[in-house]
Amino acid sequence: MSKAFTKDDDSAAPALVPPRAPLPPGRPNYVTVRGLGLLREELAALRADHAAASARGDLSLAAAVAERTSELEARLATAEVVPVPSPAPSEVRFGASVTVRGDSGVARTYAIVGVDEADASAGRIAFVAPLARALIGKRAGEAAVVRTPRGDEELEVVSVRYEATP
Repeated sequence: MSKAFTKDDDSAAPALVPPRAPLPPGRPNYVTVRGLGLLREELAALRADHAAASARGDLSLAAAVAERTSELEARLATAEVVPVPSPAPSEVRFGASVTVRGDSGVARTYAIVGVDEADASAGRIAFVAPLARALIGKRAGEAAVVRTPRGDEELEVVSVRYEATP
């Protein structure tokens, strides 16, 4: 059973499942090939979780998993895979890994991905995020200005690369 639907203790509190990040209105549900694979894996795990909960007679958990499964199926139905163009463009687009350097001189790399694949702690940012929007269209050597809580930050694009589609 996936960790999202388990309890770490025996308390009577229901399992907490964080909601799926919403797509901004009017935006397509772009996904990378990797992101689509992850969504399909998550769906398979949810279906297994539902079967296990149903077999144990845990109807409340089975209902929660069924709701999550339904949400994921709807998201998958609208998924639009954005393949890596060939030849790969030199500017930042969806699916790019971008290395940037700010005023501190520290280089950071971000991958521009779909909303469901985004994980800022792993350097994967959604294409609708302010940082991604500032970087899209830039090339190595160009600067992007990003508004942050500390004020505007200028980032130099150091490199742009695309992973080959499997």
